[in-house]
Amino acid sequence: MDRFDRQYILPGFGKAAQEKLGQAKVLVIGAGGLGCPALLYLAAAGVGTIGIMDGDLVSLSNLNRQVLFGEGDLGLNKAETAAHFLKSKYSDIKIKCIPEFISTDNIRAILSQFDLVIDGSDNFPTRYLVNDACVLMGKPLVFGAVYQNEGQVSILNGKGENSINYRDIFPDPPTAYEIPNCNETGVLGVLPGVIGTLQAAEAIKYITGYGSTLVDKMLFYNFLTHQSYTMDLSQNPDSRKGIPASLEALEAMDYAVVCGDGDSIDWQEALTLLAKYPTGILVDVRQPEELPKLKGYIYQSVPLDLIEENHENWINSELILLFCQSGVRSLKAVKILERHFPGKKIHSISGGIEAIDSPIYN
Repeated sequence: MDRFDRQYILPGFGKAAQEKLGQAKVLVIGAGGLGCPALLYLAAAGVGTIGIMDGDLVSLSNLNRQVLFGEGDLGLNKAETAAHFLKSKYSDIKIKCIPEFISTDNIRAILSQFDLVIDGSDNFPTRYLVNDACVLMGKPLVFGAVYQNEGQVSILNGKGENSINYRDIFPDPPTAYEIPNCNETGVLGVLPGVIGTLQAAEAIKYITGYGSTLVDKMLFYNFLTHQSYTMDLSQNPDSRKGIPASLEALEAMDYAVVCGDGDSIDWQEALTLLAKYPTGILVDVRQPEELPKLKGYIYQSVPLDLIEENHENWINSELILLFCQSGVRSLKAVKILERHFPGKKIHSISGGIEAIDSPIYN
C-alpha cells in the first residue's frame, strides 16, 4: 500500500488518473490565504511538480488563514517556508520555490514551466497580468477570490481560444482603492480555506478528467449560510480589447497603471523626492504588527483607518509619501488626503514594501 491507495480504489479515478497527477506541473501564485490550502491538497494528492511563487514575508496578521505558517516563521519568505514544509511531508513530489512576485519581467519564463496556474493573489494588477499571460500562452487558470463572507471559484481559459477569461467577467479593471482587501474588511480564515481547497479540487479534476469542472462557470459560496450556486459564464465581445496582442506587448505594459494606480511612484523616485523636499514625510499606513519594517529611513506609522483623523498633522508638509504592504491601502490613503490637501504632492509608493530593495529592510 502507498499513500495514494485511497485514490486508486475510488471508482472512476484509479491509477490512470493518479499517473496524470504525477505528470502534472501546477504553479500556485501567492502562498497566502488561498494558496496555502491549495498547496496542501495539491501536494497531498500527488501532483508531480508544484511551483510556489510569492515574494512576501510572513507577518503575524497572516496566521489566522495562512495555515502553512506559524509564529516561528514570522519575517520569513512565504514561498520558501511553504516549500520547506511540503518537502518535509512528501518526498515523492517536486517543489519549485520561486521567492519573488510575479511581474511582466518574469511571467513568461515562469509560466512556460507549468501546465496549469492557480491564482491565489489578492490584488487586481496581478490578476489581470496573470489572466492576460495565461490567455496568450494557452494556460488554464484556476481563479479564486474572497470578500468578507463570500467566495468565488472558476476555471478560466480552460478550452483554449474560445474560453472565458477574467476580462469576460470584469472587462474594466477597478482602481486599487475601489475594492478593499482583507487587510481592511477582515476575513475569517476558514473562508479562504474553503475557496483555496476548491481551487485545488478543480485543478485536480481538470488534470485528471474526473467529474465535471468549473470551466467557463463561476461558483459562488456564502460562508454565513453555506449557500452556493453556479453560473454559466459567457464571452464579452470587448474583453479581448484589453489583452495585449503579444507577450512582447504584455511585457511592455504597466499593470499598476492599467488598474488605476496612477497616483503611484516607485521607491527610487520616492527617495529622490524625499531628498529634494526637506519637509517631506514618509508614512506607513499598515497595521503596527505587519512585517517587514522599513529600515534606514525616518517614517511615521499611521494605519489607514486613522489617516482621516490625523491629516492635520501634515498641513505644513510639502510632500507626503505613503506606503503599505503592496500599494493598495496607500493608494486609498492618497485619495483621503487629496480631499484635504488639493494640489499638495501626495503619492502612493507602488508595490509597497514588497517592492523595495531588500538591503533597506530586514
